[in-house]
Amino acid sequence: MAEPVDWRADGVPRSARFDDIYHTESGAPAQARHVFLAGCGLPAAWAGRPQWLILETGFGLGLNFLTTWQAWRADPQRPQRLHFVSIEAFPVSRDDLARAAAACPELAALAGELGAQWWGLLPGFHRLAFDQGRVLLTLCIGDVQPMLRAQHFEADSIFLDGFSPARNPQMWSPDTLKGVSRFTRRGTRIATWSIARPVRDALTQCGFRIHKAPGLPPKRDCLQGVFEPAWQVRRRGVPIIDERAPAAGHCAVIGAGLAGAAVASSLARRGWRVTVFDAADQPAAGASGLPAGVLSPHVSPDDALLSRLTRTGIRIIWQQLEALLEEGIDWCASGVLERRETGNARLPPGWSADGPNESWRASPTQLDAAGLPADTTALWHRRGGWVRPSRLIAAWLAQPGIRFEPNRRIARLSARGTGWTLFDTQHAAIADADRVVIAAGHESRAFAASMPLQPVRGQLETGRMHGGLMLPAAPLNGDGHLIAHVPDAGGALWLAGATFDRDSEALAPNAVDTEVNRARLERLHPTAAAALAPAFERGATEPWVGVRCASGDRRPLVGPLDAEGMPGVWLCTAMGSRGLSFAALCAELLAARWHGEPLALPATLARALDTRRVQGR
Repeated sequence: MAEPVDWRADGVPRSARFDDIYHTESGAPAQARHVFLAGCGLPAAWAGRPQWLILETGFGLGLNFLTTWQAWRADPQRPQRLHFVSIEAFPVSRDDLARAAAACPELAALAGELGAQWWGLLPGFHRLAFDQGRVLLTLCIGDVQPMLRAQHFEADSIFLDGFSPARNPQMWSPDTLKGVSRFTRRGTRIATWSIARPVRDALTQCGFRIHKAPGLPPKRDCLQGVFEPAWQVRRRGVPIIDERAPAAGHCAVIGAGLAGAAVASSLARRGWRVTVFDAADQPAAGASGLPAGVLSPHVSPDDALLSRLTRTGIRIIWQQLEALLEEGIDWCASGVLERRETGNARLPPGWSADGPNESWRASPTQLDAAGLPADTTALWHRRGGWVRPSRLIAAWLAQPGIRFEPNRRIARLSARGTGWTLFDTQHAAIADADRVVIAAGHESRAFAASMPLQPVRGQLETGRMHGGLMLPAAPLNGDGHLIAHVPDAGGALWLAGATFDRDSEALAPNAVDTEVNRARLERLHPTAAAALAPAFERGATEPWVGVRCASGDRRPLVGPLDAEGMPGVWLCTAMGSRGLSFAALCAELLAARWHGEPLALPATLARALDTRRVQGR
């Protein structure tokens, strides 16, 4: 449930939990400009910078973020990217966000964009993207100290906000402020409205030079500071090792499937020139070329690692689907119904029909719409649907700064100065690049023989929606999946499958797998199986086969191939059968690690995807 906000008669919002107001009568935007932006020398300090990173303790009603975003938009000297990382233990409702911003007409449009992405705020990290991905808000939902431990970056500015130290002492404790100081470098500026003596003392002990400055009435003073410790700073326990690029240059990406195209898109948005090579004559020629795929999260009773990773990945790719594709044609935000074992929905404790979780027990109405009995055990994933991967890949590769080179099989890499030369199968040098990303699915093994990469063949069945077929409007999954009503030039498609054959690279379809898929469909949706039986019996279905790539532990591999022996060569592969859930997440993780950006997911989850986990480092 969202945190309730009490609105006083004078329009000032108040927290009953902390018995304190969210901002003074002078208004939050005025406070944000005077205390936080001016207190950190903004916007002047960020002029001409490639990126600017802000850490905030206490998101509240979001008005510090909205005011900072507005200042970024209005500044012709703004940095190319603005990262705003904010911690909030008790997120408010979308309606209260809108009500708070309604008093500030200049923020109304931005508040509307924020509200559109204000969903699914379970504990953990949530990456929200605005202005074509140039403004990135990372919401860290949870208690302040665990959230600080879970993130890792060097902030340019720090906004210390939150309810008063007397009302919320944990937010201002010495341990919390020590955790905040871990995000600094020499010169990082800090600002807050609180001038409480314990706060000043703790900041001084952490290495900040602080001073009082004129406050915004009714407050007489506020606090400003800069990180300039008298001692040599030594950082210990860095949660994930980066291989930072000195500047955006030229990157060669090997593979034009979901993983490779996503990497190209993320790097191009950060100023890289990207050349994508593929052995085929067009993108999405491998496993990413399936006609349509299901996009839905994994849900487990203990909210396991895979569950948290897929939720994070779906949030990131959802924003890009909305921005780049035509809904109803290239993808469909229909929701997904997932069948579960009878009588066992296997939901995490604490989830409810009221959210913030986006997955819950399917209602009788939803089951009826899917053509299933009312007593069927199933989940409804509100944040789910189907996607045509080739359309998304084409949209990613069409972005400025990306060039696609078809019919280019890369055979080997050779070090050249601080970069790499790529050679084809005829031993001809075809490109030089500062960095290389291998994203060639199971063919990545040609460059990464030491990595536990496994080919996994999958076959599904497709057909046309002829003869008034009555199939569910939303995709179903469980033991297999069914997608119907996918628009296509030759008539709407249905798809059902799929098989999972480890260590097989055979691309020829076979009749045995067709029968396996038919049997799976009969268990998943008997009525649909009966409706499609004539098509199966007269051989009117068309199999599709692709070979996925999986790792030994079924998680993607993102990170250096060999940081010491092959610096600048990275791997982004092993998406398995969840390329739609993982591709954009892994691409953003790679880009963040190259640029020293805040991570889109907690450090423990980032380590769970790192190549070093299988290298014994």
